[in-house]
Amino acid sequence: MTLAGRRVVLGVCGGIAAYKAVELCRRLVDAGAHVTPVMTAGAARFVGSVTLSAVASEKAQSSLWDEADPIPHTRLGRSADVVVVAPATARLLGSYAAGISDDLLTATLLATRAPVLLCPAMHAEMWEHAAVAANVALLRQRGVRVLEPAVGRLAGGDEGPGRLPEPDAIVAEVAALLAPQDLAGWRVLVTAGGTREPIDAVRFIGNRSSGKQGHAVADEAAARGASVTLVTAARLPAAPGVEVVPVETAAEMEAAVLDRAAASDVVVMVAAVADFRPKAPAAGKLSKADGVPEVVLEPTTDILAEVGRRRRPGQVIVGFAAETADVASRAAAKLKAKGADLIVANAVSAPGSGFDGDTNAVVIVASDHPPVDVPLAGKRAVAAAVLDEVARRLAAGSSPASGR
Repeated sequence: MTLAGRRVVLGVCGGIAAYKAVELCRRLVDAGAHVTPVMTAGAARFVGSVTLSAVASEKAQSSLWDEADPIPHTRLGRSADVVVVAPATARLLGSYAAGISDDLLTATLLATRAPVLLCPAMHAEMWEHAAVAANVALLRQRGVRVLEPAVGRLAGGDEGPGRLPEPDAIVAEVAALLAPQDLAGWRVLVTAGGTREPIDAVRFIGNRSSGKQGHAVADEAAARGASVTLVTAARLPAAPGVEVVPVETAAEMEAAVLDRAAASDVVVMVAAVADFRPKAPAAGKLSKADGVPEVVLEPTTDILAEVGRRRRPGQVIVGFAAETADVASRAAAKLKAKGADLIVANAVSAPGSGFDGDTNAVVIVASDHPPVDVPLAGKRAVAAAVLDEVARRLAAGSSPASGR
């Protein structure tokens, strides 16, 4: 995912989970954000300001009075694209809900008009207290995003709800909070992963697709407001709200996709579907003692082409193509043959854009405009670039299926 150019005020409160704020800060910076840490006095008892300053985009701040700027909370509040508080303590929740601004962080929260994400972390008894629950409910009613704490090990060896979510989960929530809602109301069907075609009860023909790019597309579409169904052969987590349909073989993926495609406004076929499968897979395990088996292959259905053949007016269809040479020209040929609006192609042999990695570089080919090159970036950023093209087409076309 990318947060390039976004300004994040990272509030850190005085809880044991404050040590995780250092890693969160680093990951926000790695995603391209400009991060300004704001620490409470309590936070300084758990993590040093020098440490946060070293990984952030600028020096950590903690005082309303000691900074060169006479009104630091107003400057921070106005410049922020988002304010994130992690960990958010019970004291912070109470002060924010009551409108009390007794330090730089609470003053900044009251001075900002940017989205606010609170990530509470505390002992289970505190999280479940009626006063804390009431404060959280009130803040949510006012439009503040509150990320539920995780369940797990707490300070002192206790177990229960109250654990600060992992940095990756918080970064994903920030990205979702800042994502444009240009797919709100649209129904998006995404496929992901590499199919497995059985040879016998234990062996299969497969490919090296990890499913990461397809899952990134599904997560990005959900963050942008779409109603997302993900048909996947990968066993990876999906964003909250995404309907996951697990499959394994090309036939299972075909049935799942064709059953849902007509009701979808957008179909994004990222999955690496096997072109061939064993014609007669053995019911049991083939024995080495029986010699080398003869495996006869038969073609599978070209699901993308079938979706293109059945397309309805206003539908946007996107295909993905993994190539090793002549990427753009082969993508253009597939665009015409498959009946798609866009073909997203990548050179899997190029450094950083092969299978199973966290980055990709693609070219987006369309029939009505020149190819769009997306340079090497994280797979969430590539997903965003693809969905930018999809959103432009939807904006120029019809209304969502749910509103027809």
